[in-house]
Amino acid sequence: MIALNAALLLVLGAVTFAPNADAQNRVRGSYVMTAGGANGAISSVLYVVDTTNQEMIAVTYEPSQKQIIGIGYRDLVADRARLARGADPR
Repeated sequence: MIALNAALLLVLGAVTFAPNADAQNRVRGSYVMTAGGANGAISSVLYVVDTTNQEMIAVTYEPSQKQIIGIGYRDLVADRARLARGADPR
């Protein structure tokens, strides 16, 4: 029993002092949402912009499947950099 407790204590220490994953260092976002249309979409599209992390997603609701379907993702920082170089942001 003492050996088991010691092993569990070692595992707890390893997990506690392990470095964080990159995904855990993401800053909490501030969001703006707006609805609109998109070419070829039957349902309306919801555009969600994370103003803190400068990212945007577009989703739509598929009533026949009763699911929210992701349409696209944009990294607005990368788009701005492409525009500054004169490249097409698509």
